[in-house]
Amino acid sequence: MIETGEPRSLGVSASEARLRFTTEYQKVGGGPRRRLLALDGEPAFELSFYCGSCPLLFRRLEGSNETLSLEAVRERLTGTLGGLADDGVPDVLHAFGALLPAGRYLPMLLDVEPRLVLPGQQGDYFSDEQVSTWGLDQFWGLPEHPRTPYYRTFETAVDADAHLYEFVVPMVPPIRNDRDRVADYARLMERGTVPTAVAISTLDVCQPALDLADDYFVHWGLTHFLLDGHHKVEAAATAGRPVRLLSLLALDESLAGAEDRARLAAVRARPRTPRVVPG
Repeated sequence: MIETGEPRSLGVSASEARLRFTTEYQKVGGGPRRRLLALDGEPAFELSFYCGSCPLLFRRLEGSNETLSLEAVRERLTGTLGGLADDGVPDVLHAFGALLPAGRYLPMLLDVEPRLVLPGQQGDYFSDEQVSTWGLDQFWGLPEHPRTPYYRTFETAVDADAHLYEFVVPMVPPIRNDRDRVADYARLMERGTVPTAVAISTLDVCQPALDLADDYFVHWGLTHFLLDGHHKVEAAATAGRPVRLLSLLALDESLAGAEDRARLAAVRARPRTPRVVPG
């Protein structure tokens, strides 16, 4: 299930927002150094570099140390949001909008089946698909490392030369989740309930400048940074059940052109397909 709404203005001023996108500049020369998602003014995640030819990245930093669940909408999100026209959606958008930096956001409602991945182990995008296109880091001789477990949820072909990968990234690692709450959600899911999580998301479109590896293509990274739903998403991964995700795609902060952003809903609605290496 995927439903997309119309882009809308959400958020508050940078001084009021708990989350904001920012750039850390080099101390010498003043050039941009890192693109960041900050929580309460502290760097929480390093994101893909602005050039668009560097590898896709979400790397957890020290500032990513708490969730942003909101008591005011907890009961509403324990159940299933029926659609973006659901009576509860405006309340949820208003509540989470107060955490976000002012900007244009595309609401998307997705049913996802998360699979927990550990960096460097089976299924790790950074050790597999990314290396197949960019190769190993030329300085470290290693794959990029996100410094966090994360969930893979979906992938599909954009076209013969581009592929979309979707990730759900927790603000704190699953090891910090309350075991009893995870078990409670798993039991709820086994009875047929599909609870709802909330995320702020980015779409980064990345392509290396040179063809130096095994499989040269464009990587679309749809990355959902969890605000609410850490226990729900882990429970869904553990129980093999779906969870509903209300995604607020930050249009102004994504490394994607207007044409690619306009295509996202149609691409995300396609059947799940793995990348097929040409030849």
